[in-house]
Amino acid sequence: MTSVDFKENRTRRNRTDLGTVCAGVRPVPRCHGDLTLQLDAENNQTSWTKITAVFVFLCVSPVNKHKRVASGFRMKQSVESFKNKRVSDSSMLSKKEIALFRNSPKQYVCVEMLQDGYHRAFSELFSLLRSDRDQRSEELPGSSRLQTPPLEEQRGKLETLRLHLSRAEKAEREGSWTAVCEERLHLGRYFSRHEDFWLCFHFYHSCADREFGGRSKPATEARLHLAELYQQKGDLEEARQQAEMGLKQAEEGGWVDPDGRPLRLWACRELGKIYSLLGEAFLAAKEYDKAKKLLHQGSKMATEGGDKSVEGEAVFRHGLSLQSSEDHHAARQVFSTCIEIFSELQDVKGLLKTYKAIAKSLESEGNMEETLQVLEKSADICRSSGLQDKLADICLYLGSIYRDLGQPLEACKYLLQGYKAACSTGDVTLVQKAQVKLGCTCALLQIRKYSSDMQSSSLTSVKRLVAWKETRGHQDFCSDVAD
Repeated sequence: MTSVDFKENRTRRNRTDLGTVCAGVRPVPRCHGDLTLQLDAENNQTSWTKITAVFVFLCVSPVNKHKRVASGFRMKQSVESFKNKRVSDSSMLSKKEIALFRNSPKQYVCVEMLQDGYHRAFSELFSLLRSDRDQRSEELPGSSRLQTPPLEEQRGKLETLRLHLSRAEKAEREGSWTAVCEERLHLGRYFSRHEDFWLCFHFYHSCADREFGGRSKPATEARLHLAELYQQKGDLEEARQQAEMGLKQAEEGGWVDPDGRPLRLWACRELGKIYSLLGEAFLAAKEYDKAKKLLHQGSKMATEGGDKSVEGEAVFRHGLSLQSSEDHHAARQVFSTCIEIFSELQDVKGLLKTYKAIAKSLESEGNMEETLQVLEKSADICRSSGLQDKLADICLYLGSIYRDLGQPLEACKYLLQGYKAACSTGDVTLVQKAQVKLGCTCALLQIRKYSSDMQSSSLTSVKRLVAWKETRGHQDFCSDVAD
């Protein structure tokens, strides 16, 4: 037997064995190059052993061999295609996006400004960052400035600085000075929080003090903002200078605010406040002439400003200056104007303080009847408005007047009302003040009541004094006052 015959017999024998193992399975037909396993309908319970044998048969069949080669070729093509495939641009991070996460906020913003060519804006930003570090190093531990992170770590503020400083530099290159001032005005308004006041001052000054564009509308607005800031800071002279310059520029430019109102009205309102505060300072220093002049200017400016609330406060301060210089008649005329303004505004507190000031002028002139009428009217307003602290103050004032008039019983009635009102406010200082006034008036009342018995040596007088001693007390006093 040749070697070829031997191989054919062995192959035939292997196929016979497989046919025996796969008994019950029909021959596998060819369908479009694919092999399909068909189970005999009569034998639905084909064992896993038979199925495994069929797959072994398929694996050694010549058809599956060619299929396996083709499948491997396709796999190789897929791998090569994957290696050579380019990732789409939309799924790739740019260098800018990588730097945004990789670098610190300060480094990212500074590099952006330099790459875009805004070198002066970069220099200003770098100077501000250095100034922030220097100021923080001088702060005491636990100060409010140190409670916030450094400027160089606040990405949002750095991005805002980069954007508007770059725009300002671009506008400056183009000679658009108003646009430069607008960008700096925007930055001044952006940094309006207390911890950012130093930045606010910087940008408002860099807008208002410019050689070119310093008399534009944005620069005028920046100057008026500076007047407000210096007023809050307590530097009234600097606030006055800024407001007066702002008023002059607003009158020359004839600009209007976003609501369509003349910008000069804003300047008038600010000057009205500043003049009034300066007048009060001179009034406290007893420089009455300067105080009257400034307070008169303040009321005039406030009236021109068109804000009734500011006007009412300025006119009231003017009245106080006249009252301090003992010109009570003129003061009452000014206070009458205040009554009209506060009544129009329905400002109860403004009305009460004006009525009290009128009462003081009337008292100084010796017109006690009108004084009591004004104060009693004020007390009625307090009761109807529920202002217990104001009611306590007015009642104590009424009690003091009645005591000075020699009417201790009437005085005690009002002082007791004032004491109860003070207790309801929880103001310890006011309660103590009411206690002292009430106690002194109570003692005066009792002394007058029993003064004749104390001077008499009769047995009846002594018995009355002993009886009063045994029954005296706060409760007895209150009942006497109520009666």
